[in-house]
Amino acid sequence: MRADWGIGSAALTSVFFDAEVSPDAWWHRFQREAVSPDDAAAMWEANGRIDVRHLLPRIECPTLVIHGRNDRAIPFERGRELSGGIRGARFISDDGGHVPRDFGSRRDAAILQFLLEDDYFAARRHAESAGHPAPSGTAVILFTDIADSTALTERMGDAAFRARSRALDERLRALIREHAGTPVEGKVLGDGVMAVFASAAQAIAAALACDAASREGELRLHLGIHAGDVSREGTNVYGGAVNIAARVAGEAAAGELLVSETVRALARTSAAVVFEDRGQHALKGIGEPHRLYAVRRGDGA
Repeated sequence: MRADWGIGSAALTSVFFDAEVSPDAWWHRFQREAVSPDDAAAMWEANGRIDVRHLLPRIECPTLVIHGRNDRAIPFERGRELSGGIRGARFISDDGGHVPRDFGSRRDAAILQFLLEDDYFAARRHAESAGHPAPSGTAVILFTDIADSTALTERMGDAAFRARSRALDERLRALIREHAGTPVEGKVLGDGVMAVFASAAQAIAAALACDAASREGELRLHLGIHAGDVSREGTNVYGGAVNIAARVAGEAAAGELLVSETVRALARTSAAVVFEDRGQHALKGIGEPHRLYAVRRGDGA
């Protein structure tokens, strides 16, 4: 950074932009005018020493966290951890880098939508006052996420994509409730849904129903399930098992449901499905590898 700041270095540019973006001279001029190379490096080093994790539970205001999956400057898992530590936080991801491909327009739209969503906050307050039924202790956690959302947005247009994804979101939440699950309000990861269940078989049945619903349109899902202990605070559900479930979903291909060994063991005699061993996976930010299984409908299911 001290050597390459502001001179158009390809290596330094790749830290801030993903591979599909080639910023012109304005980016390098911006670097030179904003800060000196030594100060840029000093700020980078200082940021690496900052740790605010112990402060996150004290945040009370509605919070939106946005992070690009291809961010080379800040690891993507840090964004998930930040969101997971803030009660009721909403997390949105895209396929961009540290600086988005459209230089902010889609993320600006997400921020504006978040600020204007009175219905979201009303629903959250209602859930808190009514006593949200999400289980505390051991739970089965389902994650769904729309595959290739950035490419779909570029092809369909932002308004059309958001309309279809919102309609699918409502459909998925209805299906989850039909299968005795609880969508976790305010905990949106990417363009998808998180839900908790008391039964692994119910979670699998709900995931397969969600996949079938997505196949009716152009939007396909990554789906993942894990089971473990969770903590509940207000409408939020968090803990190490939540992080693992998110990683399992991230390993799934479009239109694929993956489950952990824990879920397979819980559901192997109660769910009418076939589990295909996909081997050990090193999940980002998780110390030990996890054996994952693809789920297929069984005969007569």
